[in-house]
Amino acid sequence: MLIKIGSKSDQVKQLQLKLGLSGDGDFGPRTEQLVKDFQTKNGLTSDGIVGPKTWELIMGITPQVAPQVAPQVGGLKLDKLKGHIPDSVISQIPEVATKFKIDTPIKLAHFLAQCGHESGGFKLVQENLNYSAKGLSTTFKKYFLNESVAKPYERNPEKIASKVYGGRMGNGGEETRDGWKFRGRGYIQLTGKDNYSAFDKFVDDDILANPDLVGTKYPLLSAAWFFSRNCLNRCVDATDATITSVTRCVNGGTIGLSDRIKHFKEYHKLLS
Repeated sequence: MLIKIGSKSDQVKQLQLKLGLSGDGDFGPRTEQLVKDFQTKNGLTSDGIVGPKTWELIMGITPQVAPQVAPQVGGLKLDKLKGHIPDSVISQIPEVATKFKIDTPIKLAHFLAQCGHESGGFKLVQENLNYSAKGLSTTFKKYFLNESVAKPYERNPEKIASKVYGGRMGNGGEETRDGWKFRGRGYIQLTGKDNYSAFDKFVDDDILANPDLVGTKYPLLSAAWFFSRNCLNRCVDATDATITSVTRCVNGGTIGLSDRIKHFKEYHKLLS
């Protein structure tokens, strides 16, 4: 089952009635927005698409629960991560860890520590660029030499992204707004048209036409793809020096290093 904007059926009518609409059987923008609101309130991916899980929750259906078997990757029991990482993330780890060979305690702890920090505890799936003029002149000093230069961009994420990411990473100049279109998304903040184009080859969806999917549908997969391609070979041990090296690979610097070290040690202890 997959019901989305443009769908027309009796199931759409049932859905609308449950959402408090009149029920004309035509899945339009209003229905989509109510579905997104429902998904957000219930901890689901807020994409406005009604799959089996969203349908069951909206319709009040209690699914049959099969006996739970702890997912494993290379012998690792991932249930040790419960309570430390969201269950929705844990359930995705076997696929991405196997596919991208992030399959040892060391590698997985490095990967999860970076994802956890970059996403604010697996909560954020797109970059927050809502900066003040002062914040711009300190965080992006290269592009905003002082607060007066930054003032026209203040609290305007689209303009900010278009400037700081314009003309690099495969993006067109600031005027093209590519920097905004291909801003950071996913648990490791995949950024730039070049990265989006390369990741597009690993999924069936058209990522260049629908870049929001990196954050809504593929937050962990995109992170694992980037990490495997660029940083996995640095995950050689559990030392602070290695965590620093991996952080530089992911972040381009060492912002938040102490938090990344803390999470690495937490996850490594649980997985070892």
